[in-house]
Amino acid sequence: MSLPTRRQQPEGSFQVSPAQSNDSQFEGSAVAECSDSAASTEARSEVCATLEREPAPTHNGADVVNDEEAPLSVAQDVEQHSGVFELGTASEPYTPVENVPAPKRPKSMQDVVGSSTPLIDVFSVVDRVADTDCTVLITGESGTGKELVARGVHAQSPRRNGPFVAVNCGAIPEALLESELFGHARGAFTGAHQTKVGRIGVAEHGTLFLDEIGELSLGLQVKLLRILQSREYSPVGDTRVLKADVRVVAATNMDLEKAVAEGHFRQDLYYRLNVIMLHVPELKRRASDIPELVLHFMAMAREKTGRQISQISRAAMQLLVDHSWPGNVRELENTIERAVLLCAGDRIEPTDLPVKVRGLGAPGRNSPKLPDAGIDLRAAVESYENDLIRQALDRTGWNKNRAANLLKLNRTTLVEMMKRKRIAPRAA
Repeated sequence: MSLPTRRQQPEGSFQVSPAQSNDSQFEGSAVAECSDSAASTEARSEVCATLEREPAPTHNGADVVNDEEAPLSVAQDVEQHSGVFELGTASEPYTPVENVPAPKRPKSMQDVVGSSTPLIDVFSVVDRVADTDCTVLITGESGTGKELVARGVHAQSPRRNGPFVAVNCGAIPEALLESELFGHARGAFTGAHQTKVGRIGVAEHGTLFLDEIGELSLGLQVKLLRILQSREYSPVGDTRVLKADVRVVAATNMDLEKAVAEGHFRQDLYYRLNVIMLHVPELKRRASDIPELVLHFMAMAREKTGRQISQISRAAMQLLVDHSWPGNVRELENTIERAVLLCAGDRIEPTDLPVKVRGLGAPGRNSPKLPDAGIDLRAAVESYENDLIRQALDRTGWNKNRAANLLKLNRTTLVEMMKRKRIAPRAA
């Protein structure tokens, strides 16, 4: 896989290359390009100094953009790193941590966005067990991507050419779930005008994915146990015994051990399901994947909505990385689609993000955490300062006198800061 290309573009933002506007080109990994920081030529304050350019450095023989107007471009090709990103100053793009070898991605991760260690650990186990017929139990919070893991198991198994049939056990009424799973004979109940093949029959020679397995009633748990033990079942209202040639992969966001202790889940079924357990990490445990996921979801939203939003500011990206994401990847995807729809300019800014992501009006929000790789303090302070200046200007209709009053600054000081930071109204 070739290294990313570098391009001259406006500074202070992430940008998605036009060539990557479809999903398939994002499904490996989308990484940020590197740039070196510019040096200061005179004594300066912590956050308000004029930066001078240095000659453009090179990285692996390729020119690295070092321009105050250059954004961070998402490369057409993917350079694999550890998936960890660190901050530079607000006038620099994110850059990968130096001297970290590229992680080897498991084969089952080919359709997965992200390269963090917790995610790679999960799919490494998938690669080791996929070629067997053992039952797999996938656990994790809602929205973490449990079905993607199940599909990875199927894609690397000998059953890959067979069907992958997903059933959400919590979304189908209990009265219908038995017929949906096992099928029924004609006349088995009122309204059964013809024989129906259940999802187990549809998944023949393939994989049956039972999502939210903890929602199954105790009666259905007994019938599922029979399938796992003897690979046999009978459709509703039918005396025939049919063979079930399927691999069962189950998922839940419940604590099944607790459910067993409380009598809500059969212990024998739990042990039958729990041959291989995979726990999908929460998004907050793999925050280094967030920039890559953001760019991927921006491309998806752009295709879905037709809005040509190809950039995101560094300040907005930092807010997304810092957020705790209780709804995990699903919540992040919805947040990015919302931001693309509401964005008035050509790039997503902090003001385009929900209030809770920006940390406003959220009394329980955690304090910022210092990344393992460290952080450039000037980056955090300058990004925060730029965002507050722009908020004050937006709130006052870009009246500099009133904005300066809100910020407790002299008007001339604000004007000089705007010039230095190149803060101007966004294009309509």
